Amino acid sequence: MTAELARGQNHPLSATRLEIRVAGGHPLLACALGTDERGTAVGDSPARPGAPGLPGVQVPRQAAAVLRCAFDLDALPDTVHRVALVLALPEGPGAPGRFGATAGPHLALAGPGGTALAAFTVTGLDTETALIAVELYRRRGAWKVRAVGQGYAGGLARLLADEGHPRAREAAAEIQRAAAPTAPRAAPARLGTGSSAGAAAPGPAGGPAGPGTPADAVPPAASGSRDRGDTVDAARPPTGGPGDTAGAAAPRTGTPAPPPLAPSAAAPVPSAPIDYAHPGRRSTPPPSPPAAPSAAPVRPSGPVAGDATGWSLEERLYNQVWGMFEDLARSVAAYRGAVDFAESRMDRELDDLLADPRARVGGAADAAREAARDKCERLTAEARAVLDRDLAQLAAESDVVEPALPPSCARWDNPVWHAHRAPRERPLAVRLGDLTLPEAPGLVIPFLVRLPLERGLWVDSGHTGPGAVSGPDRVKRLALDTAVAHAARLLAVHPPGAFSVQVVDPAGTAAAALAPLVSAGVTALPATGAQGVAGTLARLTERVDLITMALRGGAADALPPGPATAGQLLIVNDFPHGFDDRSVTRLRYLADEGPAAGVHLLMVADREDAAAYGPELDRLWRSLLRITPVPDDHLADPWVRHAWTYGPLTVPPGSAVLEQVLDRVMTAGYTGDDEA
Repeated sequence: MTAELARGQNHPLSATRLEIRVAGGHPLLACALGTDERGTAVGDSPARPGAPGLPGVQVPRQAAAVLRCAFDLDALPDTVHRVALVLALPEGPGAPGRFGATAGPHLALAGPGGTALAAFTVTGLDTETALIAVELYRRRGAWKVRAVGQGYAGGLARLLADEGHPRAREAAAEIQRAAAPTAPRAAPARLGTGSSAGAAAPGPAGGPAGPGTPADAVPPAASGSRDRGDTVDAARPPTGGPGDTAGAAAPRTGTPAPPPLAPSAAAPVPSAPIDYAHPGRRSTPPPSPPAAPSAAPVRPSGPVAGDATGWSLEERLYNQVWGMFEDLARSVAAYRGAVDFAESRMDRELDDLLADPRARVGGAADAAREAARDKCERLTAEARAVLDRDLAQLAAESDVVEPALPPSCARWDNPVWHAHRAPRERPLAVRLGDLTLPEAPGLVIPFLVRLPLERGLWVDSGHTGPGAVSGPDRVKRLALDTAVAHAARLLAVHPPGAFSVQVVDPAGTAAAALAPLVSAGVTALPATGAQGVAGTLARLTERVDLITMALRGGAADALPPGPATAGQLLIVNDFPHGFDDRSVTRLRYLADEGPAAGVHLLMVADREDAAAYGPELDRLWRSLLRITPVPDDHLADPWVRHAWTYGPLTVPPGSAVLEQVLDRVMTAGYTGDDEA
């Protein structure tokens, strides 16, 4: 059964010799790019029409509406870890100019004997003139195919430049010239008896061939040569004139001509022109087929999930989410700026009115004040209309993006968690919460952070802001629940054995909140008391020292794989209770150096409780990303400095999704069930 791939989806290949058939609504040209493990281009030129470039890769010699590309993956050099199939529109008159003006290309992958392997239809293109259709790449000794569909409005030269080819512009021009169809030759002139003996037949370049033209200057005309990219040439007369029977040569038609007749006195002199063309060959190019009606541009009816740049669907979704974040920030900033301008203009007009004592009273003054207010309200309403338009577009995009997010970026109420299984690879990012702005409280932007975490997390258990309506004790319990939910998410989205959790709870006050982690067996009992805290921090500090020395010494490959080098999450509850000076120093060291060595902090603490240490811990708090167990507007973006309202990710009341996810993590860790 053929696998129908979507953008970003990959599929294993059961054969290393395969053919990719491309069908488009317009002639396309193809080339193949090879890159090494680091993404650096292999070779000076891609595999292009007329020049293989890569062993084991063959692409058609000319642009056509149907292309067949052959790949022998075993014949590729060992340095090639990825081969990208590139499609582009040919340049010149008659070309559509952009992919949006024609039907999207359809690709079908087949193995030996025509066995169907996968199929992919590229959709959602508009102004692009070149695109990376699919890529074949090595993964753990096996080959896989990934549906990419990444278009470039800058054309083939821009695509090659992004792929790292040093001669991108020259290579693009060579590909376009090589794939351009050869112009048909002009029909040979009909020579009559009135021609002189020295009359020349048309040569290969349209000039006279003459008697001195070598025989191999005229390409042979063979049946079916157009499919191989050769020029179909019309039959030619002999190199001599019509009266030069002795020097007449057989036409280059692939069929031997009969021997010339000996001159005879009784032979009648022909009065009609002699046609030297082969009787079975047309002397003029065949008429062009009727042009097919141009297909309407294939455009999505609304926003599309993953409609952003990136090599995988996960990366495109990540970039799309942050694009939505930036768009919302700019739209709200423009709205606030317009409102501020309208209000300042009204204030200035009212100040000018009050500056004149004669205009302060009377009907004219009241009318001027009313006009200033009306103008302010009109400008504000216009700005709000523009903002509402932008918000409607972002809301429509959010409606399609949110259900398409992978588990690492999805809410706990997303159905994707019910079918979740332990992944093979670490995800690109993880979701820590939701972000909103007062002007659009219903529009939620996922708060995504790249993995591995570059900063530790601090769940503020002492937060008593507007969202903390249940009192400080309730907030502390919510902070612990938030920490457990984040730990479960991190465990679930990492491959089995690649991430573990340890807990430090000096006073033993977090037993109830930590019960899901402990009962599932994904973490041991928390370390309690000052001795347990010191021992845990000492082991992690020694681990960070070992890995840091190996990394700085260039001996990272010498580290043994397994739990010793797996990612670690240390949950610290109720800091600084139970921490002596040495433990505080080690904790600060883990916060600074731990992320680079795979050790990450998740602190549940109240900063006011640590006030006795003075400014010594200020650096610790600044090094951690502060999140709250209840909504709060403490986050600011780096562009326009909006105060974003952060909302924590909460498990739906009565839902057992957290326990189910932890059970699957435990099962995968023990059975090695890492099927994606």
